[in-house]
Amino acid sequence: MSVTQVAAYAASAPKAPLERTTVPRRPVGEHDVLIDIKYAGICHSDIHQARDGWGEGIYPMVPGHEIAGVVIEAGPGVTRFAVGDRVGVGCFVDSCRRCEQCLAGQEQYCAEGATGTYNALDRNGEPTYGGYSTHVVVDENYTVRIPDGLGLDVAAPLLCAGITLYSPLRHWQAGPGKKVAIVGLGGLGHMGVKIAHALGAEVTVLSQTLRKQEDGLKLGASHYYATGDPATFKELAGAFDLIVSTVSAPIGLDAYLRLLKVDGALVNVGAPEEPVELNLFSVISGRRTLAGSSIGGIAETQEMLDFCAEHGLGAEIELIAADAVNEAYERVLASDVRYRFVIDASTI
Repeated sequence: MSVTQVAAYAASAPKAPLERTTVPRRPVGEHDVLIDIKYAGICHSDIHQARDGWGEGIYPMVPGHEIAGVVIEAGPGVTRFAVGDRVGVGCFVDSCRRCEQCLAGQEQYCAEGATGTYNALDRNGEPTYGGYSTHVVVDENYTVRIPDGLGLDVAAPLLCAGITLYSPLRHWQAGPGKKVAIVGLGGLGHMGVKIAHALGAEVTVLSQTLRKQEDGLKLGASHYYATGDPATFKELAGAFDLIVSTVSAPIGLDAYLRLLKVDGALVNVGAPEEPVELNLFSVISGRRTLAGSSIGGIAETQEMLDFCAEHGLGAEIELIAADAVNEAYERVLASDVRYRFVIDASTI
């Protein structure tokens, strides 16, 4: 395949609606695979970036880093995949490959910065375009295999939402005997509940209201509390070994830190656009840890997919046609999705 134009949905400018267009894809190189995209999940970070909420947007921008599809061409040096393989692509498509983090399989923390699947510049200085498109060319080393036990549609969100929760839950050793709270039951949070439960932890959902309580319990939570009720923070003081916050709006960190046991950790995977305040005594008083976690490296992402296939864990999705993407963005902002929109790429 030579450089060619493929159909895609792109934002032409900050806050502009996404519209159908075409974008270039590079030729299939020695170690590249050409992927026929079948499904692309809509992540809240797509909205942040398309609307330039985090700044430094590159336009036109084709969002999408939850990509599931099938290999239709492989470069002559490709050894990991063959035509017909079911594959996925997550949040990054390259890294320096030589720093300490890359050599340790932690490419997401590359010292030189991993190359984003979209809204980034590749090694040649060309912009990367994401999964709201029909095809993508990706180096085999930044591609993962989707096990046969997972449908491509429910697997797509695992490439961001799944690994974003799996990585901290594994790192902070969620499992039997551990009490874990997931803050927010949305696209990220619902996968956190599923994965933490499958790891054997006792799971609690902390959400603003009890509106999704029935869902949370069905997904694997043992307890569900409304953070809008001040009594919640009194009742649960010192209750948790680990809290993972998935929300993308500022929260009162001090109140949540006080829910931790001594040596507990509050890990943030949501990324608010606004700064948050913190009283350090909330950390010091219980030898508590306030931490952040990004996605996972390629090996850990493959581990997560295999784990989800073994335990039958796909995302809860609402499948949409590509021309409904702008409406879907508004519904995500209104928390009106249970729990991940996925674009059917055949409609692009």
